Amino acid sequence: MSVIKDEKKLLSTIKRIDEKIDKNNDQKILAFFESLGLTEREDVPKNFLDWDTILIVVPDRHISHELKYYKFSISRLFFVTNPYADQIHIYDFDQWKSVTRNKTQFQIREMMKTNFGGVKKTPSENE
Repeated sequence: MSVIKDEKKLLSTIKRIDEKIDKNNDQKILAFFESLGLTEREDVPKNFLDWDTILIVVPDRHISHELKYYKFSISRLFFVTNPYADQIHIYDFDQWKSVTRNKTQFQIREMMKTNFGGVKKTPSENE
């Protein structure tokens, strides 16, 4: 004998509530991206809400610190600082996981010079 009177009804209620939560979180993500100006950029994929987790690459720690609150208040966001990036970029987190799997921190740092928003600087730009 089960403690729960109608488990099927409970599970369907939980599922409906989860769908509402997901929809509200999508609205939070859209509002956040609009405030960052990401929805207006041509280089930002339009299907980012289809991703399980969204990787947000920021160019420096100051921006990362400024956005830290949103990492905790909006689910499905993951932040990475890439000092070689020239602006904020977004990617599918699954892509990040597959590329960085089995790599050392040094290898990841080297990869980020030209990937995930990284723009390799020429010697004249460093001066």
